[in-house]
Amino acid sequence: MLRSITIASFFESTIVPIPLEAVLIPLMQARREKLWLLALMSTLGCIAGALFGYAIGYFLFDAIGHDLIAWFGSEQQFETVTNKMEAQGFWFVLTLGIVPVPFQIAMLAAGATKYSVWLFLLATVIARSLRYFGLAVVVKIFGNKAEHLIRRYKTKAMLGITAVVAGLWLVFS
Repeated sequence: MLRSITIASFFESTIVPIPLEAVLIPLMQARREKLWLLALMSTLGCIAGALFGYAIGYFLFDAIGHDLIAWFGSEQQFETVTNKMEAQGFWFVLTLGIVPVPFQIAMLAAGATKYSVWLFLLATVIARSLRYFGLAVVVKIFGNKAEHLIRRYKTKAMLGITAVVAGLWLVFS
């Protein structure tokens, strides 16, 4: 089970643009004794996937990047992301890593723009840890009601977290 969730998290962050939460929340509810381990393995799988996506952007963008962009989005979307990556780097990765949107374009853009792998990794670790351990906290506190609460308040929570990250960005940049 733990290996499977790590692999699923890796694929979710690389090629499957469907949020892992659809599987992770019910699994956390069913296996509460492994709640923190599930959050950790999900985070590690996602970080490995993020580094893989970064490496593709860094080393292979000229060869296959445009095909990947067409698969995950559009050239215009990628150009917008690249501009934001160059202007806001760390905060941009941090924000995209928290909200439930496909992270693939950000990984490719970070690699393609040769953004610092260490800052990319730090932002990814913080963002995905907040995301998956945050889910674990909600399941720990609310138990079987967690899935309903997450679905009900997901948009408001993501907007709130994004506002906090934006505030931190203003303070520290």
